[in-house]
Amino acid sequence: MTLLEQIEKDYIVAYKAKDDVKKAVLRHLKTAVKNQMVEVGRELNDDEVLELVAKQIKQRKDSIEQYTSAGRQDLAETEAVEVEALQDYMPPELTPEELGAAVDKAIADVGASSMQDMGKVMQAIMQAYKGQVDGKALSGLVRSRLAS
Repeated sequence: MTLLEQIEKDYIVAYKAKDDVKKAVLRHLKTAVKNQMVEVGRELNDDEVLELVAKQIKQRKDSIEQYTSAGRQDLAETEAVEVEALQDYMPPELTPEELGAAVDKAIADVGASSMQDMGKVMQAIMQAYKGQVDGKALSGLVRSRLAS
């Protein structure tokens, strides 16, 4: 079963169960997928759908930060619940140890020796571990390893 088929199936289950939060989240996701399909003119593969899920999660995390700084905890909590619903479609994130090992390997593979090579290292890791790495955590770790 493709990721898109799983999302469609879960949407129907959420609709029947009257799970308004999950239903709304999946409706937004399905809309984003359909818009992307129209843009590229074909069906999306699982990697492309995964990218859209990751983009939706990032948008909601940014909203959480903004709502929290504005003192709107109620809206931040709603966004957090939506993030939880979307996380079900993402592969598990790398542990800090796994991330450290991946960074060390990428630095060796790319032959990185200075901060100028940071982009190459980041790109290598993001390609190898799609959806499994938090960009901010990765950036900080790569920066610290290349600076030393």
